[in-house]
Formats: sequence, C-alpha cells, structure tokens
Amino acid sequence: MSKQAFEKAHCYLSQKRAEMTAFSDYLAAHPELSQEEYESSRLMAEKLLGAGFSVEYPYLGLPTAFKAVKASPACTQKKPVVAIMAEYDALPEIGHGCGHNLHGTMALYAGLAVGEAIGETAGEIRVIGTPAEETDGAKVQMADAGIFDDVDLAFMFHSYAGESFADYRALGIDGLEFTFTGQTSHSAASPWKGRSAQNGMLLFMDGLNMLRLHMHDYCRMHAIIKEVRGAVNIIPDLAVCQVETRAPDKAMLVGLTEAVINCAKGCAAAVNTEVSWKKFMKSFDSMLPNLAAELLAEKTMAEYGVICTKNHLPTGSTDVGNVSYRCPAIQPELAVTEEKLDLHTRGFALATTSEDGHSALVKGAAIMADIALKVLTDKSLREDIRAEFESKISAL
Repeated sequence: MSKQAFEKAHCYLSQKRAEMTAFSDYLAAHPELSQEEYESSRLMAEKLLGAGFSVEYPYLGLPTAFKAVKASPACTQKKPVVAIMAEYDALPEIGHGCGHNLHGTMALYAGLAVGEAIGETAGEIRVIGTPAEETDGAKVQMADAGIFDDVDLAFMFHSYAGESFADYRALGIDGLEFTFTGQTSHSAASPWKGRSAQNGMLLFMDGLNMLRLHMHDYCRMHAIIKEVRGAVNIIPDLAVCQVETRAPDKAMLVGLTEAVINCAKGCAAAVNTEVSWKKFMKSFDSMLPNLAAELLAEKTMAEYGVICTKNHLPTGSTDVGNVSYRCPAIQPELAVTEEKLDLHTRGFALATTSEDGHSALVKGAAIMADIALKVLTDKSLREDIRAEFESKISAL
C-alpha cells in the first residue's frame, strides 16, 4: 500500500476525531426509524458532497438512500472499486440500540478518509447509504439492481459488545404476513353459523410450535399477532399475524418457509376458514463467507490492537447477505464496549455514546480506511478475494 495514501487517510481521521464523535452522538440523540432517516441521510450526503464526492441523493428511488463516488484522477477505464456501506436507521422506542449511529458514522468517515487519499491510488471509493436495515433492507434492492456487481470488496463494520470478530455469519430471513378470514356470528345465539378466523390463527401458532421440533440447527422461527377483528360476543372473521423464518443457507430457508405456509393452509382448513399470505419485508440472504477478505479484516484489526475471536455460529440477519452473492462482501463485528450487552437494548444504545464507544468509533474508522486502501492498492489481494467469491458462487 502507498505509504502516502495511508498517512493522508489517517491524518484526516486524526483531525476529525471530535467531529466524528459529535456526529455519531447527534444521530444517537435524533434517532430516525427505517425509511424515515431524512436528516441522517441528508447530513451524510452533505458531508460527502462537501468533500468532493459525486453524490446521488436520493438514490435508486429510495428517498433516504445515497451513492457517493470519488475516483483517482489516475484511474483507467478498468479500476479497482471498494464500496463502504453506511447504515443509519434506528429502532422503535429504544433508538440506536443496534449501534447504527456509531458504525454508520464509522463508515462515513472511513469513506471520507479514503477519499482524501484516493489521489495516491488508482481506484474508486464508494460510500453507499443503505437505509431501513432493521425492516425492509435497502441493500436487497440495491443488490438486485446490480450496483455492487463491479465491486472488488463491499464491507461495513457492525457495532458489537464484549468481543470483536471478522467471521460474521448471518441467517437468511423471510417475513410473511398471514390473514385468516372466516364468518361473523353471534357468539351465544348462533355460534354454529360463524367461522372463527381467530381459531385458525391460534391453531397456526400451535402448529408453528410443533414445527419447531423438526427445524435444522440454527434455524429460527418467530411470530406475532397483529390484529383480531371482532368482539367477545362476535365470532371474529379476520385475524392477522406475522411470521419470520430464518436459516443458515438459502435452500434451508426455502424449505422452512414452505413448511410454514403448508402449516397455515392446514390449520385454516381444519377450522373451516381461509388463509392468504404476503411478504411484509424483502428476503435477506444468508451470508456467503469470503475467508480471504475476513483474514484481511482480522489481520488489520490486530494491527490496531483488536484481537478477534473465531468460529462464530450464525446469528441474526442482515441485508449485507444479499450483497455477498453479488460481490465479495464482509461485515466484521467490532466491540464498542467491553460489557457483554445484548444488542437491541437501551443499554447498548447508551454504550454507543460512551467514552469506550467513541474510542471504538475512531479506531474502527481507521481500520476500515486501512482495509479499503489495501484492497485498492494490492492487485494480488483483490485477485485472492475475487477467486474465493467466484469459487463459492460456482459451488451453489
């Protein structure tokens, strides 16, 4: 890697330390829900535009998405490309309990730092603003649109607690909404004339519990009742619930989701009701591992004193999974606190604005910038990462 590029990037981050932490804390104090991240996305897009990036905002028909690009003047038509993905949506009630304020800011400033150094390389840095990770997953639409297809490495860091690791494995996820319909009637005077949609849904919930016995390892299934229309003296004619299925690979997810649909059909028929279903979110793919890129991240993290734990089982889901089937992609997890906190909690949200959180933010941005520059300047490394990606794709 060009020593001068490295020095420029890290000089920039050193100068921006206070600005960086203030930006993250501002997002924490002003959380915006998925698809409503208007101020968060605007602030990021303005920072990138002011730093000389070419910015499309809104992007791809998504009002809170953006694409920012900065290339070296020395670039030829065929140039190396690194994409850094930024998240910034918050959770209902608990704000940034997943740490998007922190690692979104980390991605932003890592991209800005590489942008400062891009003149010393022959490549292109992209910062992609990816809203709604907690719900509909903008990266799914972006991956489907092919915007990552020419990228040598797409990556982001995610906030974590208690440990750091590069070998993140995500579960694929489907989200279906089931609507059971029946017939109203008087609950006391003529119950035999009614068909309870609620009974169909409750039987379905029991069926899901029985189906869990037959799930593969690491699969998950969870449901919530959304609506029951009626009253205690009226047979309910409408009941709605949502079910999420998760699995460690695509084929397994398809099978589990199909089993859930069959379960709904059977339970509806058993109590003489009808059922229909639709997706309430885009499907997230499981993570396609890229060991060469993960090793790069692990070694670079170690250079900054971050020692990774290894051999992690699949947990949670992310729309980065969809990106990983279009180009080499990774999502290392970076501890922002030494405490063993659970994500999606108020305690974790507070940790992102702590002194430890601020230190992790600055260090993480430096590591991310370093990874990006290594990929941009090392052809052999890019070839190793690409070869593994092609091997994994061809084996599917």
